[in-house]
Amino acid sequence: MINTLSILIPTYNNVCIELVKSLQAQASLLSSSSETRSSSQESSSCFEYEILVADDGSTDKGTVEENRIINTLPHCRYIEREENVGRAAIRNFLAQEAKYPWLLFIDSNMNIISQQYLADYQREKENDVIYGGYQIKRDAETRERLRYNLRYIFESAGTQNGNHLQRQANPYADFHTSNFIVKRNIMLRYPFDERFIHYGYEDVLWGKNLKDNHISILHVDNPLGYEHFIGNMSFIRKTEESLHTLYQFRTELQGYSRIISYAGKLKRCRLYPLCQHLFPLLSLPIKARLTGNKPSIFLFNIYKLLYYIHLDI
Repeated sequence: MINTLSILIPTYNNVCIELVKSLQAQASLLSSSSETRSSSQESSSCFEYEILVADDGSTDKGTVEENRIINTLPHCRYIEREENVGRAAIRNFLAQEAKYPWLLFIDSNMNIISQQYLADYQREKENDVIYGGYQIKRDAETRERLRYNLRYIFESAGTQNGNHLQRQANPYADFHTSNFIVKRNIMLRYPFDERFIHYGYEDVLWGKNLKDNHISILHVDNPLGYEHFIGNMSFIRKTEESLHTLYQFRTELQGYSRIISYAGKLKRCRLYPLCQHLFPLLSLPIKARLTGNKPSIFLFNIYKLLYYIHLDI
């Protein structure tokens, strides 16, 4: 059982008080129940925890002010950092600050959807890394409300993240940093690559690093909820930022990106120069379609491939 846990939440310009309150309530209940068991069974160990939230140089001062309430909650600490160091470095910082041998990393824009979330992790068999996955709402009301939202359509098309058995078939490729447990000594030995300052792919390279060093990933059915879907243009900008990251680290990520693979096939077919010239002609019409009322995943994938290829000019 996992009885000592540092819950680590990196955040940037995001109010995450409700997430922390939900986690603290579950952790407090586990701690109380384990103390009761310990009083009657000497061999039982108590559940000990801490919740650390590290603010990665947020520019929204109102958000920072609201998140300071976290410091008033038991076993919780809100750490304010003046400089934005990026998604990789802030996670490494949290791992160094943590005091317990097991680390649970959670993205600050996730939601608790199970009252047994921490208890289910506590009961899991020990493994180097445990990934619980995430899920989105697929009810009729949500689908109708977000039917024009590109990010929601994109997430809805990716069915494998909701099925831990499908993920386990390809454990290193189907790993994300939104909801995972890792042994602290492994995290300190194999930290995230801090060259990843901008958005995207730091989790992919970390998964590759784990595979190269024979660190196992266990996929389990213990998801968090993802319900914050940014607008279409904002999502496209985020995607473009991630493609710059992918291009910057294309050598290290070879074999871990379909976009790199497809770009390689186009090169071998001598269609690469044509695609480079097509991007200026097609980018605006495709973006207009993606930000309109009929966004298409097919066109979105075409746009990503053309955008990546045009970076090679």
